[in-house]
Amino acid sequence: MAPRNKHTRVKTARGRKSSSTRWLQRQLNDPYVKEAKRLGYRSRAAFKLIEMEEKLNIIKKDMLVVDLGAAPGGWTQVAVEKGAKHVIGIDLLEIEDMEGAEFIQMDFTDNEAPEKLLEMLGGEKPDMVISDLSPYTTGHKKTDHLKIMALVEMAYDFAAQVLKPGGHFIAKVFQGGAQSDLLKMVKADFETVKHMKPPASRKGSPEQYLVALDFRKNVETE
Repeated sequence: MAPRNKHTRVKTARGRKSSSTRWLQRQLNDPYVKEAKRLGYRSRAAFKLIEMEEKLNIIKKDMLVVDLGAAPGGWTQVAVEKGAKHVIGIDLLEIEDMEGAEFIQMDFTDNEAPEKLLEMLGGEKPDMVISDLSPYTTGHKKTDHLKIMALVEMAYDFAAQVLKPGGHFIAKVFQGGAQSDLLKMVKADFETVKHMKPPASRKGSPEQYLVALDFRKNVETE
């Protein structure tokens, strides 16, 4: 649990939008942001994976992990810290180098991205695929839900192709969770499927995470 901190007010600067002022004030007063800086994590998002891992205990020593939407690297840090032997991460944004990890700056929605990740895996099947992929939101709930679900489906399709039997899949979804058709497929492929909202997810945020454990099969790439 991140420590409580004294509330900091942010003055509205000339030319700064009120929404930007609210964001800055929220960041300055967010105990997870301050704790991430204290502990050296690249983002507060690291605590989301830490809190889920405290309940799941699935990141084991010498695991091979693929991190989709990895920037700035918070989830990768946690995976390495927990003992993963190697993490392969992809993001549209550049990610600073990290020991124990290999990153590629590329849009996961590009047609060539899955093939590039397969090249980086070098024939090995990962033990886990984690995805904190997020679309650029519009503020329109239905539109944003469709956009995030499209990313989740792409991430799941990739995971179903590459995961080794017994592997795990974690992906960000929005409120309401995975849609019925996708959830049906995931439940058919994994022993345990649930939704989680870690405490580090802000109360006002619609995000939660689809957690699928113990992959039952592997779909070979044609």
